[in-house]
Amino acid sequence: MIAAWEAEPRTTRGGQPWYSPLAILTALTIRAVFRLAYRQAEGLLGSVIGLLGLSLRVPDHTTLSRRAATLEVPQPANADAGADSEPMHLLVDSTGLKLCGKGAWLLEKHGTATRRSWRMLHLGVDAETGRIMASTLTPKDMDDASQAGPLLDQVAGAVASFTGDGGYDQDRVYAGVAERHPEAAVVVPPRASAVPSDTAETAPTQRDGHLQHIAEHGRMAWQNASGYNRRARVEAAMNRWKQVIGDELRAHTDERRAIEVAVAVHALNRMLDLGRPGYVRVA
Repeated sequence: MIAAWEAEPRTTRGGQPWYSPLAILTALTIRAVFRLAYRQAEGLLGSVIGLLGLSLRVPDHTTLSRRAATLEVPQPANADAGADSEPMHLLVDSTGLKLCGKGAWLLEKHGTATRRSWRMLHLGVDAETGRIMASTLTPKDMDDASQAGPLLDQVAGAVASFTGDGGYDQDRVYAGVAERHPEAAVVVPPRASAVPSDTAETAPTQRDGHLQHIAEHGRMAWQNASGYNRRARVEAAMNRWKQVIGDELRAHTDERRAIEVAVAVHALNRMLDLGRPGYVRVA
């Protein structure tokens, strides 16, 4: 990491950057985890480097702000990916994030009631590892089902199942999963008013199978049999986001907010990897 702190020599015309993307990502990760302003992140990173006894330059706050707009954050990768890896069980959910701006300042300074602006954060989590494998950020009026395809497109490798709450009970979700992963199961609870399809007797769909199982055994039995209860793990990931990163977005443009989300995903996955023990067979 120390050797990769400085940017590689530029081979084209233009100014030579001082800091590599890794250095900028490190500073932005500190900013996200400790919920700091750019100037505060600059100071904290400088203190950490000084305590480590390293002679590394620290990106100033203006550089962080400028480079944060164009940073390419590494995409989440499955730690178990390989030729012999098993297909992923993808869990999806969404939550709202507040946009931090002048409204928050007015409320704190003058007690003025303001109408909050929101963005919806959609996450796809690996049921086995708990890592966030896909994320999208949309306006608050976009429904969950619209993001099933974009989340699946970010997942490398095969998907064994797609699990979400009742908000994903739409034909386009089943069609999107079948188009990308024909063998994948769609584990979504049908609505209480749901009825079987016209081909339920001759060519039942996955949704028809869910409806039949619920009618014969009850909804709780269906949840146990289908593996729907694993969805609690994506809810835990949402809670981890709110506890570590917070429930606000500080960037002022959608492009910067997307990078802010990508940095947060990278930080949470890194923390999860560092906290997971490794096992080695000794006998």
